[in-house]
Amino acid sequence: MVYRPPWWLPDGHSQTILAARWAVKPSVHYHRMRWTTPDEDFIDLDFTEPPESAAKHRALWVLFHGLEGCSRSHYSLAVMNQARLAGALGVVVHFRGCSGENNLKPRAYHSGDSAEMDWILRRLRTTFPVVEHLHVTGVSLGGNVLLKWLGEQEGDARQVVSSAVSVSAPVDLLAGAHSLARGFNLLYTRMFLGTLIPKSIDKIKRFPELGKVDDVASCKDFFDFDNRVTAPWHGFRDAEHYYAVSSAKPLLKNIALPTLMIHAKNDPFMSGQHLPSAGEVSGQVTCLFTEHGGHVGFANGRSLRLGLDWLPKQCDAFFAQHPGASRG
Repeated sequence: MVYRPPWWLPDGHSQTILAARWAVKPSVHYHRMRWTTPDEDFIDLDFTEPPESAAKHRALWVLFHGLEGCSRSHYSLAVMNQARLAGALGVVVHFRGCSGENNLKPRAYHSGDSAEMDWILRRLRTTFPVVEHLHVTGVSLGGNVLLKWLGEQEGDARQVVSSAVSVSAPVDLLAGAHSLARGFNLLYTRMFLGTLIPKSIDKIKRFPELGKVDDVASCKDFFDFDNRVTAPWHGFRDAEHYYAVSSAKPLLKNIALPTLMIHAKNDPFMSGQHLPSAGEVSGQVTCLFTEHGGHVGFANGRSLRLGLDWLPKQCDAFFAQHPGASRG
């Protein structure tokens, strides 16, 4: 289905901002489950129904949110609502520190943490063996991690999930950092840093070896933040090293699972010129690169009342087309 924005959303910025701020969001009542991680930290998962109801469903829809997102983000609510309409159990997995409570360990989360995603997806698969099909959506940062995981796992991914969708994934992290460091895009950068910096300062106060409060407080863009926080906290030499080894783009040709990449060419976070060509993705990857949509926008509607059902309907249609092999 072709995405066509309302006429009064003319560009990528309006399509990004008004989708998040103004569109009508579905109401979803979540049921939270907390898992202890292998390193004695925790993550929180929000389910659309009590997890013990999994036996009633043939499919589990898993969503990994974007930078500083959560289960209440507009896209999370839209996709989880569609999961209910499709008769599936839905779950939003929170990255560490994104569920309303800072995590316990001297680390956070980042765009390349496919090892953490591997542990989460495999635990979901073993925790809910009665569910036949597991479908995964990764949004923005979560989309890059998902695509990176799929590329690393190659055929082994089929043992865990049936199909996958990435939405507005910044698969070239260096290009994304450059884009967010200039012009109007600095508005988005300041918004993200407005929560990332306080959480990082809180972490430094608990773990002084992580750095200096003043250095983190003075971060002006993602190059600053990733050099002073993301890279040193997670074993990268610097921001450039982090971007190089964490970007999913070089791995897209290895993906062996039915995967849909949704991305707007006017995405202000990573424009169409940095999207992969047909020769840079495997035959299992379907590229839905729209002219419009902004960054995780894709709002629809013929009046001033904006809806958010275009994106989740793309997920639903793709998952239905690629159910994967039944289990049991």
